[in-house]
Amino acid sequence: MRKLQTQGVHHITLVGADRQTSIDFWEGLLGMPFVFEQPNLDKASESHLYFDPGDGRLITVFTNEERKPDPTRTPTDIGCVHHLALAVSQATFWQAVERLDERGIRHSGPKDRGFMDSIYFEDPLGLLIELASYRFEPPWGVSHGQVMIEAHRLRVARGDHHIDRIHLADAIENLTARINDSLSADRSPKNPYAKR
Repeated sequence: MRKLQTQGVHHITLVGADRQTSIDFWEGLLGMPFVFEQPNLDKASESHLYFDPGDGRLITVFTNEERKPDPTRTPTDIGCVHHLALAVSQATFWQAVERLDERGIRHSGPKDRGFMDSIYFEDPLGLLIELASYRFEPPWGVSHGQVMIEAHRLRVARGDHHIDRIHLADAIENLTARINDSLSADRSPKNPYAKR
C-alpha cells in the first residue's frame, strides 16, 4: 500500500452568492487579484471565479446571480470548514484593525497565538476568516512547517503549554546549525565581550 503524496494546496473552492459580492470581498477587501472566470463546468447556472491569494495558488468561488449574501455564520458541524486562514505580513496585520474598522466590519481584535498573530472576522456569507501572520521567518531553505515541528519538539521536551517566541528562536538556531556547515570546531554560544 502506498500514499497519494500531496505537494501543497492546489485551490480551495467556496460556494458564493452573486458575482460582485465575491469580487468586492476577495479583491476589494483582501487584495486578491481576480485572475480568471469561466462557467462552472459541472453546473451551467453558476460562474466560477478565480482569485490569487498571493502565493500563486487559487481561491475559487462558484457564484449565481440569483443567490443573495446571507451573513449567518456558516455551519461548524463535523465535516464543515471552521475557518479559512490567510497569510499576511506583520506590517499588514497591524493595520488590520483600522482597515476593518473603517468598513464597519466586526472582528476579534488581535489574538496572540505564540508563534503567530491572528485576527478573525466573517465574510459577507458568514464564513470565518482569519488573518494570520507568523512571528518568524524561517532560515533560507527551511519551511515554516520545519520550524514549527522543531519548535514543537522543544516545547514538549520543556513541558511548556504552547509554542512561543523562545521555542521559535531556539528552533531556528537548531535548524541553522544542522543545515549549514561551519569551519569552526566549536559552534557553541560565546560571549565575545567577556574579558579573556
